[in-house]
Amino acid sequence: MSPMSRQMVRPGGRSARVQAAVHAAVRDLSAEVGRDALTVPLVAQRAGVTPSTIYRRWGDLRELLSDVAVERLRPEGTPEDHGSLRRDLTAWAEQFLDEMGSPTGRSYIRDALLGDPDGGNAAAAPRTPPTRSASSSPVRPTAGRRPRTSRRSWTPSSPR
Repeated sequence: MSPMSRQMVRPGGRSARVQAAVHAAVRDLSAEVGRDALTVPLVAQRAGVTPSTIYRRWGDLRELLSDVAVERLRPEGTPEDHGSLRRDLTAWAEQFLDEMGSPTGRSYIRDALLGDPDGGNAAAAPRTPPTRSASSSPVRPTAGRRPRTSRRSWTPSSPR
C-alpha cells in the first residue's frame, strides 16, 4: 500500500468520507461492471471525487483494490459467544473458510496481497487469528469474560 493509505485517518472528517465513498464505489462498480472493467476515472466519477484524489491517496488502481480488500477482510463486529473458547475458535475458522473459499473471498485475498508487493498487507488481510493478543483478536475478549473451567487436554477422540 502507498504511505498515504497506511496512515490512520481520523474517524469522521473529509478523509474518512472520501475513503468511504471511494470504497463504496469500488464495491458497487465491481458488482455492476466487474472488477476487470474498473478504472480510476470510473471509480472517481462514481465516488464524486477527482481521479487525482485517488492517485494521491492510493497511487494506482491495484493499491485501491488492495485497500478495499483489506478493509473487507477485517472483522465487522464482535463474534457470537458459543460458550467456550474452543467453540468460538471453531465457529470463527468455519466462517473464515466459508467466506474466503468463495470466489469473492478469493478475489479479496488476491487483491489484498497483489496491491502490496512488500508484504505489509499479508498481516492485515486475513481476519486476525484468534490466537493473537486479546487486543487484536475478534474472539479472545469474549472468551476472557467467561468463568474458567477445568483445564482438560483435548484429544481428537474427546467429545466437543
